[in-house]
Amino acid sequence: MQRRSFLLKAGTGAVAAGSTALSGSALAAAPTVRWRLVSSFPKSLDTIWGTLPKLASRVSELTGGKFEIRPFAAGEIVPGLQVMDAVQSGTVECGHSAGYYYVGKDASFAFDSALPFGLSARQQNAWFYNGGGLQLMREFFAKYNVINFPGGNTGAQMGGWWRTEIKSLADLKGKKVRMPGLGGKIMSRLGAVPQTIAGGDIYPALEKGTIDAAEWVGPYDDEKLGFYKVAKYYYYPGFWEPGVTLSYYVNLEAWKKLPEPYKVAFEMAAAEANLQMLAQYDADNPAALNRLLQAGVQLRAFPRDIMDAAYREAEAIYAEESKGNPGFKKIFNHWNRFRNDQRNWFRVTENTMANFVPRTK
Repeated sequence: MQRRSFLLKAGTGAVAAGSTALSGSALAAAPTVRWRLVSSFPKSLDTIWGTLPKLASRVSELTGGKFEIRPFAAGEIVPGLQVMDAVQSGTVECGHSAGYYYVGKDASFAFDSALPFGLSARQQNAWFYNGGGLQLMREFFAKYNVINFPGGNTGAQMGGWWRTEIKSLADLKGKKVRMPGLGGKIMSRLGAVPQTIAGGDIYPALEKGTIDAAEWVGPYDDEKLGFYKVAKYYYYPGFWEPGVTLSYYVNLEAWKKLPEPYKVAFEMAAAEANLQMLAQYDADNPAALNRLLQAGVQLRAFPRDIMDAAYREAEAIYAEESKGNPGFKKIFNHWNRFRNDQRNWFRVTENTMANFVPRTK
């Protein structure tokens, strides 16, 4: 009740009026806390990276400047793909990353971000906030001395940049593709060779031909990273990333030491970041895609045989992981029931409307 009361006061006072959540004697007595926040992403990605300074600013505002969080881009303290490890060990207090970067430790990490042919951004948020998903994931992350907070979503992603055209399933054989997580595992089963490469290192690998293809996010980010300059075929959809959540990870011991109002401030700021990131991508991606097409990019849909084969392999992977990993099975069964219900509901509403609306020029 104490946290809910504070959240209500902050929501109706601090956030709406721009005042601080702590004032008077409470502010004077509040301790000063300084955290470091590391990212898996470079500063050039203003949509993803931009949520970090916004979160830090909001937390500071809500605590009268007493809770200071300093963000660091990938590589400034730890490499981009080691963020969760740094938080787990206490090297830093918190980080911003994607769960599927860590499926090599346990495939269950993927539920924190996205699974192939899984939930959309809206469905992912519904599962986390109202469907019991966040509780399940926090039970899982506790084993790694981490507490997680949804902190952004990219929406459905693109299928990436390919140096050569992919006309059938056979064309995937031997292709080196930058693709992390379970999507990479599917690509491996389809004959490709998946690579896990941090965002800032993708362009040179693609330019030099070290890899044949690379997926990142979508038009807005991909344009900034310049992939269209070295690979002209742009595929869709990113079936392995239908709605990718990025998360804030906090060292569990550091979290327990925080004063209660500071915890609520962090939770509020993370939820705001989660909302803002998706809104920005939805606003910026259409114009970016038009610019890419005007620059000569060749937009292509994945051939149906690739989509069919990928779906079969995804379901096979889920069955195999569930058989050998009880923790994965527990989360998957819950997530899969939710996914099926969402599919049935969206077929009635969202999908019907989207398929009816005519395409504009």
